[in-house]
Amino acid sequence: MDIKSIGVIGAGQMGNGIAHVMALAGYDVVLNDIAQEGLDTAIARITKNMARQETRGLITAEQQADALGRIKTTLHQPEVAQTDLVIEAATENEQVKYKIFEGLLPHLQPHTILTSNTSSISITRLASRTDRPEKFMGFHFMNPVPLMQLVELIRGIATDQDTYATCLGIVEKLGKTAASAEDFPAFIVNRILIPMINEACYTLYEGVGNVASIDNAMKLGANHPMGPLELADFIGLDTCLAIMHVLHEGLADTKYRPCPLLTKYVEAGWLGRKSKRGFYDYRGEAPVPTR
Repeated sequence: MDIKSIGVIGAGQMGNGIAHVMALAGYDVVLNDIAQEGLDTAIARITKNMARQETRGLITAEQQADALGRIKTTLHQPEVAQTDLVIEAATENEQVKYKIFEGLLPHLQPHTILTSNTSSISITRLASRTDRPEKFMGFHFMNPVPLMQLVELIRGIATDQDTYATCLGIVEKLGKTAASAEDFPAFIVNRILIPMINEACYTLYEGVGNVASIDNAMKLGANHPMGPLELADFIGLDTCLAIMHVLHEGLADTKYRPCPLLTKYVEAGWLGRKSKRGFYDYRGEAPVPTR
């Protein structure tokens, strides 16, 4: 299928990044959010990030202008439904995603493909709440989208080959690499990554090391570019906890039990960089460990 227009639902960190790369690749993008402030912030961030790419010689000023001209914003979901492919990039909450897809259904074109940027939720289950499970799949980008080269493609039990081939073609047009994953909790990347972060939380919780020693140990001892607790703050502790719950409930294995300390941080509203406090305090000039 020849995709010309792409709808993105959710203008947050992931949604604006997806809109950014899609527009640069030549697609017409309709970016939707529930608040005008969110859309305005997204366009400002996309403009800033493209300007940085232009300064570094990664794109030309003309490419930047063309791409920004391809992005349309809207508060009305029916406008998103008129695109050839929709990428849902809302919060990692299954009920929220159900509501979004149910709102789209009456307005979709017959050929429109539905996808979700979910990092952990069952694609088969999400697809079952739509009228086109064969045209539904997981389209999971990594954060930050303009920089990260991987996209996980997850087929639900009903996803047909044409839908998969179409999404694979888009990934290739973006200049990224696809990893095909089966539809099991958290897929590939987060099935491995988030339990590692959860184990780092237990290491902190049990007093084996403090925040700085745990992160330095993994950066210098395992050559990780970021420590696991620093990375958790970057991802968002609420997102990490949500994925651990999906793993724990979906696989029914005690090794995926969320660390109580991670739960406590989320309950306190200390969600990482986005709330200025998590395993580090970001309110000063430099991040300071909170433990």
